[in-house]
Amino acid sequence: MATGLSVHIGLNQVDPVAYDGWNGELSAGEQDAADMARLAGAAGFEVAGPLLTGAATAEAVTSALETAAGRLAAGDILFLTYSGHGGQVPDLNHEETGDRLDGTWALYDRQLVDDELFGLFGKFAKGVRIWMLSDSCHSGTAALRLPELLSPGELGRRFATDDPREVGRRLRAMPQPVQSALYARDRDLYDRIQKTHTAKDLAKIDADVLHISGCQDNQTSADGVVNGLFTGTLLEVWRGGAFPGSYRALHREIVRRMPPDQTPHLSLAGSARPAFARQRPFTI
Repeated sequence: MATGLSVHIGLNQVDPVAYDGWNGELSAGEQDAADMARLAGAAGFEVAGPLLTGAATAEAVTSALETAAGRLAAGDILFLTYSGHGGQVPDLNHEETGDRLDGTWALYDRQLVDDELFGLFGKFAKGVRIWMLSDSCHSGTAALRLPELLSPGELGRRFATDDPREVGRRLRAMPQPVQSALYARDRDLYDRIQKTHTAKDLAKIDADVLHISGCQDNQTSADGVVNGLFTGTLLEVWRGGAFPGSYRALHREIVRRMPPDQTPHLSLAGSARPAFARQRPFTI
């Protein structure tokens, strides 16, 4: 019988000492993680954590994934979710195309570079399935422009409120000035991380990875009063398990309900077996 493990990460703020005075305040990161943990538990997954705000450190996330890699074998599944801010650092190992930037998760004590995450995925055995949901974004530049487009009417449509103060126009992207200041201060750390995880190493992922992100790389993900916009829409589509379709069908229906400036993206990595995307979500 297959084993299902789940790890859920949600932050409502980060340590301002670690982020040059920025606390990254959000409303719904912790609730997103709690709701995903609840769904995973109801589906029979063994739930670790969740890792919320101060507990969501780089060491804790790394340890949780290494523990999962040590336990799971072919046919097993890891369900991994992250809800918080996304950031970027310059891509030094040239595995990115397009903007030449590596995406990051803004964990409580530092950013976790996507190279680190995929390096951890490389520790999982061949045939393990990894389903990852990331309700964050990787575009601080777009975050500087998008608030101008979020009128009170649009906020009301998205979040069932006409009072923009309730939402605070929060977007899950680290502001560009903060990204620049952090990289200038901690450049040695982030450069060393990328030198440790070369493009050749990143190609050695034997697990099947299916990732549904909250938006495209050039967009931003919106926070909410209870859930992030992406996570809240996923919960609406899933309807407590009444949704009958596959991962791909779930993704399509979420996209259909989202605004045009936030389009969730589905991608496959590692062994990338198309059959994985045709399976039913939340199924071990």
